[in-house]
Amino acid sequence: MTRSTKEEATTRNFSRRNFVKSTGLAVGLAGGLALGNKVLAAGSTQPVKPSKNLSLKVTGYDFDRLAALADGSVKIAGCDTRFTVGKIGGMNSDIFGGPQTNDVTEIGLHPFMLAYANANFRDYTLLPIFPLRLFRHKSVFIRNDRGINKPEDLRGKRIASPGYSSTSLTWIRGIFQDEYGISPRDVQWVTAVKDSSADLAGKASAQEGMVPDGVTMEWGTPGKDESELLVSGEVDAVFHAAEPKAYIEGHPKVSRLFPDSAAVEAAYYTKTSIFPIMHAVAVRTSILKEHPWLAAAVFNAYSQSKQLSYQRMARANWFMDMLPWYAQELDRTRSIMGDNFYSYGLEANRKALETLFRYSHEQGFSKRQLTIEELFAANSLKFAE
Repeated sequence: MTRSTKEEATTRNFSRRNFVKSTGLAVGLAGGLALGNKVLAAGSTQPVKPSKNLSLKVTGYDFDRLAALADGSVKIAGCDTRFTVGKIGGMNSDIFGGPQTNDVTEIGLHPFMLAYANANFRDYTLLPIFPLRLFRHKSVFIRNDRGINKPEDLRGKRIASPGYSSTSLTWIRGIFQDEYGISPRDVQWVTAVKDSSADLAGKASAQEGMVPDGVTMEWGTPGKDESELLVSGEVDAVFHAAEPKAYIEGHPKVSRLFPDSAAVEAAYYTKTSIFPIMHAVAVRTSILKEHPWLAAAVFNAYSQSKQLSYQRMARANWFMDMLPWYAQELDRTRSIMGDNFYSYGLEANRKALETLFRYSHEQGFSKRQLTIEELFAANSLKFAE
């Protein structure tokens, strides 16, 4: 091994050791979790005081950051929990118009905002836990034979999506207006009656189909999903949270608008410091009122589960995962976004949240711009990691 190679290896290993150290875990009182000298849910006016045998039904995806919560190795202090794996469409529908079978649930952030603002929905209350965050430049797919080479070329084009008011689409439209000057009214929107990625998300909830006044919208050909509309040439582009089937299968006329979307997204984060939030966690309001300590207990458990995932990433995944440059990508992400790049808590995410609130209002979904203070549980406003 050459001197330079040894130096690179030493630097990389030191970087990983620091990462493990910075995310080291120590169990605090009453199930609280300490990160170094900092206790999660810091600033709470309601200390965690477990109530004996409080039974909770919890649902969400089995993401890596939720794995320890899902398999029971991390507990919500003072609670007996049963975690079931769900899909976002079903989880949204369950609380907005369904039987409300879960006490703690992952939820689409913008559908929750719409239900709160437009339907006076108060049955559940948000906590500042964000299980899914994704940059959205990767989510724009085009016909590569329509002269679309840059975002501005989308003006006047027909764009399909399976759910106009979903969180992801609201982010994409807002980013395109802020960064490229393209208003939602500059394009022709087409709603696909089917979704080629329905197996990932489940059936969309009613909140995801809302179309504000002033937006030109038409239905796509019956029986065709958004991928088929793009392949047939009925639309010029697709905005979609997931990869359309045609892109996954390598159709020669279907491409991403941004071929190197990772570089574009990194530049966007460097410029704005925004890591878009897709999902949050909601708790049944009546339970929070009866057991105010529960907000901190739930926040701590989700955070602890995430910290364990950070540890696995740094200690094992760089050789257990099949990706050949996993370790380098982890180091690159941390160099751009910091150690806790998947942060929970409100102050760390205030800009991202308020940006989505602004997008929702500007795009005509809500009559007024919502605020953090009204949407999130009052005793969670100072929760931090």
